[in-house]
Amino acid sequence: MKRTHKHIFLGTTITVGSFSVFYFFIPTLFSVNYDSKKIAGEAVATSTLEMASITQPVEPEFVVTHISTPSAVKAIYMTACVATMPSFREKLVRIADTTEVNSIIIDVKDFSGTIAFSALHPLLKDNMGTGCRTKDLREFIEELHKKGIYTIARITVFQDPYYTKAYPELAVHKKSDGRVWKDRKGLSFVDVSAKPYWEYVVALGKESYAMGFDELNFDYIRFPSDGDMKDIDFTWSKGMSKAEALEHFFAYLHDSFKNTGAKTSADLFGMTTTNTDDLNIGQVLERTMPYFDYVAPMVYPSHYPPSFNGWKNPNNHPYDLIKFVMTRGGDRAEASTTTVPHFGGERVGTSTPAVYTKDIYDRNKLRPWLQDFDYGGDYGSAEVRAQIQATYDSGLNSWFLWDPKNLYTKEALKAE
Repeated sequence: MKRTHKHIFLGTTITVGSFSVFYFFIPTLFSVNYDSKKIAGEAVATSTLEMASITQPVEPEFVVTHISTPSAVKAIYMTACVATMPSFREKLVRIADTTEVNSIIIDVKDFSGTIAFSALHPLLKDNMGTGCRTKDLREFIEELHKKGIYTIARITVFQDPYYTKAYPELAVHKKSDGRVWKDRKGLSFVDVSAKPYWEYVVALGKESYAMGFDELNFDYIRFPSDGDMKDIDFTWSKGMSKAEALEHFFAYLHDSFKNTGAKTSADLFGMTTTNTDDLNIGQVLERTMPYFDYVAPMVYPSHYPPSFNGWKNPNNHPYDLIKFVMTRGGDRAEASTTTVPHFGGERVGTSTPAVYTKDIYDRNKLRPWLQDFDYGGDYGSAEVRAQIQATYDSGLNSWFLWDPKNLYTKEALKAE
C-alpha cells in the first residue's frame, strides 16, 4: 500500500486522519491524507513536507519514501554522533549492505536531551541541547531507503537533562529541598506523569516520521532506577502506582500515533520477561504490549545479577540466558490470561492473585536487544552469534544489536 502524507505547517490545528487536536498556542497544521497504490509489489509510504509563508522564504518541497517493516528485523544501533561522521556511519551501512542486517536504529534524541536534527515544530525548534546534531539526516535516511534499509528513530524519553533544565517544574524532584533530582551519572528525569512533556515527545515522533523514519523506538520509558532513591519525589505522579502512571503514558502514545502510519516500539528492562512486578520503575510486560507494535527487552547477559536462574555469572551463559528469558517473554505474549492487570483489562477470575484476560500476541511482537559490547567479559563472534541463535530457538525472528561505541562484530553476522 502506498500512503501519501502531506504535512503543511500553517495554522493552529493539528489534523491527523479523521480527527483533530487543537493547540491554542501552536501555529501549526499537520494533515495526513491517504491514497492506496501498489509499487513494485512492496508496501511503501510517501511523505511531502513543505513550509508555507507569505513573508519568509519557502523551504523546497521534498519527498520521503517509507519502506514496509521487514518480516524479521535485524538491526544495529547508531548514535547521533556517529550519524554526523560520514566515514564512520558508512561502515555501519556497509554492514547492512553485506550481511543479514536489514535495519538501522539512529538516535534522534539521546541521553542529553538533544534533538539530532533541526526541528520545525514550535515545541521542538528551540532545543539547545549540547549533543550531536546531524545536518543531513533527512538525506541520510533517503540513502538508506534506496538501499532497502529499514530506519528506526530512537527517542530517549524521560531521561532528559536538557528539558528538565528548561522546565524544572516538570522534573523529578528531591524530597529534601525540592530541587531537580539527579541519578548517579548526574542525569535528570522528567516526571512520567508530566503531561505537557507528553506533547513534546509526540511532536518529536511525528516530525521524525515525517522526515522519513519508518519506526519510532521509545527508550527510557520508565521511572529512575539508580541514585539516591530515598530523596526522590514524583510530584506529577502522586496518587498512582508507577506501573499505572506509565501505562497512561503508553496509552497516550498509542492514541497519538495509531492513525499516522508510523510503527512504534518500546524498550524495556530485560527482566520484564521474567518478573511480574514493575521492577520499581513502572515497567511490566503485559502493561506495555497493548500499546506498541513491538516490544524490545534489553536482555544483555552482563546486566543480570549473579546467580540469576542458578548461573553464578550469567554473562558466561549468553545462549542459555537469552533462550530462557526470551522463551518466557514469548510465552507471556501468547498467553490468554495473566495475573498482571492493565487498566483496560477485564477480570475473569477470583483466585489469588487475580487472573485477568489479555489479548494473545504473536511472540514475534518481541524483539530483544542483544549484547555486542565487552562488559564483565569478552564478547566476540561466538557470544554474539549464540545470542542470535538463542533468539531464534526461543521462537522469535527479530533482534537489535547494541554497542554504545557502534563497533559491531561483523564476523557474528551471516553474509548476504
